[in-house]
Amino acid sequence: MDIEFLGTGAGMPSKQRNTSALVLDLTDENNENWLFDCGEATQHQLLYSAIKPKKITKIFITHLHGDHIFGLPGFLSSRAFLGGEDPVDLYGPAGLKEWLQHTYQLTGTYLPYKLNVHEVHDGLILETDEFKVFAKEVQHVVRSFGYRIEQKDLPGTLLIDKAIEQGVPKGPLLQRLKDGQDVELENGQTVYSKDVTTEKKKGFVISVIGDTSYCDASVKLSQDADILIHEATFTEEFSEGAREFGHSTIVDAATVANEAHVKNLIANHISARFLPSEMPAFLAEGTAVFPHIYIADDFARFQWKRGELKKLAKH
Repeated sequence: MDIEFLGTGAGMPSKQRNTSALVLDLTDENNENWLFDCGEATQHQLLYSAIKPKKITKIFITHLHGDHIFGLPGFLSSRAFLGGEDPVDLYGPAGLKEWLQHTYQLTGTYLPYKLNVHEVHDGLILETDEFKVFAKEVQHVVRSFGYRIEQKDLPGTLLIDKAIEQGVPKGPLLQRLKDGQDVELENGQTVYSKDVTTEKKKGFVISVIGDTSYCDASVKLSQDADILIHEATFTEEFSEGAREFGHSTIVDAATVANEAHVKNLIANHISARFLPSEMPAFLAEGTAVFPHIYIADDFARFQWKRGELKKLAKH
C-alpha cells in the first residue's frame, strides 16, 4: 500500500502546497485507489503524479470547507474523459450530495458513470472483502469526520510440504487452502486449512484525520494505528488561534499519536505561513512529544510494506 499526497496546505493554495488531497494506492490489495478530500486543482496535481483518475473508485470527504471539496466537481467530470467508466462511491457529510447536484445542474454537466453518494455517520460506513472503514465526528467549526481504514487479516503462509504429505495434489486445492478454505480430497479425506498454514497475518490500520482541534474522537479513531495522518496547521506559538478555528498544532497531532499508541504519524494540512526553512523547527516541536513523525509535502509518497513505513523518492 502506498500513500501519495497531492495537496498538503491549509486554507488556500501556496507556491509550496496545494489544498487538501491524498490518495491511498491500494493496487496490490484490491486494484483500487481511494481519494481523501479533493481541494481546488486536485485534478491538476494528478497530472504530475502516476495516479490514474480512472483507478479512483472511492472518495472520502472529511468536511465541506472549500479547501477540501472545491476540486471535486472538476475531478469527477474530467475522470469520464480519462477512461473512468466504473462507478464511484463518494462518502461525506450531509449536504455534499445536494451541493454536487446543484453544481452539475447549473453547469449542464453529465457524468456517464454512476456516482453513489453516501452520507457518513459515526461507526462502520463501508465493508469490502479486504477492508472495513469507520468514520467518527471530530471537533471543527463545521461538521467534520475522521476515517479509520482497517485491512482485514491476511491468510497465513501455506506449508506446501505439509499439505502434500496429507495427499493434496499440486494445483487449485493448494490455493484454496492458502485462502483459508478447507478442501475434500477424492478419497473423502478433509484437509483443514488451519493444519497446513501459519497463523493469519494482521492487516494494516490507517487513520486519516481532517480538520480538527485535539479531541478524544481523534484518539479513538487512531488507536493502535500503523499510520496516522493528522492535520497540523500551526506551531504552539499559534495554539490559541488553532483552537479558536478548530485546528491542531503539530504538538496536538503528536499528542494524539502518543495517546493512541500509533506507530507512525504523518503531519498534514500545514499553514502557508511556515516556509520550507522553518520545517526542521516545526518537526522538532512534534518529535519532542512523539518521535516517529514525517511532515507531508506535495507529491510525497510513502510505502507501507512488511510492517514498515518508508518515504519514497518523488516521481
